[in-house]
Amino acid sequence: MEHSDYSTAIGTMGGTVFTVIGNIQSSDLVKTVTLAIVGATVSFALSMLLKWTAKKFFRQRG
Repeated sequence: MEHSDYSTAIGTMGGTVFTVIGNIQSSDLVKTVTLAIVGATVSFALSMLLKWTAKKFFRQRG
């Protein structure tokens, strides 16, 4: 049985988010954002490198 009333779930998620936001210090936030940017950049670069390597490898063997 599905319920179309999600107010409890939304309230719980909102409360959790605001509690976490209230407990995060500004230095932790800056560190988290910096690490997220670095992680996303490294992940993207590695994906592109692996894609290029695989394309070159399979083209030579093909």
